[in-house]
Amino acid sequence: MATYLKSVLWALWLVWPAMAMAGLFDETEVIEISLSGPVSSILDDTEHRKERPFVLGVDGREIEILARVRGKSRARVCKFPPIRLNFSESDAQQTVFGGQGKLKVVTHCRNNSQGSTNVLEEYLIYRMFNVLTDISFRARLLHIEYNDTDGKLHEDASPNYGFLIESGKQVENRTGGEWVKLPAIAQSRLAQQHAGIVFVFQYLIGNTDWSFVLAEDSKACCHNGDLLELESRLYYVPYDFDLAGLVDAPYAKPDPSIGIRSVTQRRYRGYCIENEPVAAALRLVNSKKAEILEILQELPDYSDKSMKKSVKFLEGFFKKAGDEERLLKTFEKRCLG
Repeated sequence: MATYLKSVLWALWLVWPAMAMAGLFDETEVIEISLSGPVSSILDDTEHRKERPFVLGVDGREIEILARVRGKSRARVCKFPPIRLNFSESDAQQTVFGGQGKLKVVTHCRNNSQGSTNVLEEYLIYRMFNVLTDISFRARLLHIEYNDTDGKLHEDASPNYGFLIESGKQVENRTGGEWVKLPAIAQSRLAQQHAGIVFVFQYLIGNTDWSFVLAEDSKACCHNGDLLELESRLYYVPYDFDLAGLVDAPYAKPDPSIGIRSVTQRRYRGYCIENEPVAAALRLVNSKKAEILEILQELPDYSDKSMKKSVKFLEGFFKKAGDEERLLKTFEKRCLG
């Protein structure tokens, strides 16, 4: 009996990190945390990006972690760029962060109410895509109190909202896929049904800042998305939606070559694939309208003005989607060869 119990305990010890890791993104309640350390120093260190020690407070416990700035374009345009938290060497097992390694945090870009609103809207987009497919990055909303030991943080920076993005390793474990780095996508290997969902979804949120071409400063596909291989098929899994029309960030400008004047103007940027996967994706998005709008209603501290603006933007898509045949013809005309 004693031997059996030891075996059970040993098995639980082995799987506990994975169980704790899964729990972090299985729930949707806002996590209240504090982050104490040289906040200003890491925000200013956009070149070397040195990790510095911090103390993260959650549920009455304090965890010693490391943190640094991250991101590409946002590190250039944001007053408060995104950060990365490193739990790898911390004792976080008795908290919601148990089992985690390195996690990306999307922060408010600007120290004002617009910055807070925009981070909520980008979090909303991740949740919306989760409704359409499990092959996606999940997110968890945070409410963060920053305690800057440098004493230089802007007074409007804290407290503020941010959100965690599920790690790539957890996506692999959850889906059974494996991340791959390739210079390009062969159409014959592309998971057509999932691709159709991505194409229609990007149009829904008004996002043109993505593609199957090489990412910035990278030798691997893709721009604002990674490739997951599952059962010999390739799945483009998107991220970074801050330039989407649904967010309408103050710094968001469309690529002049696309031919639109504002990110709030939708332009289909899907690739030319068979018509049926795109039609099926359009029907899927239409069927999920109520769930998508329900997530919008769940956003905390989201003003009535912002709510009306977001609902109007989304309804603009669903009005067009009501005439499926006409919208599909538009997609076919605009698709990228």
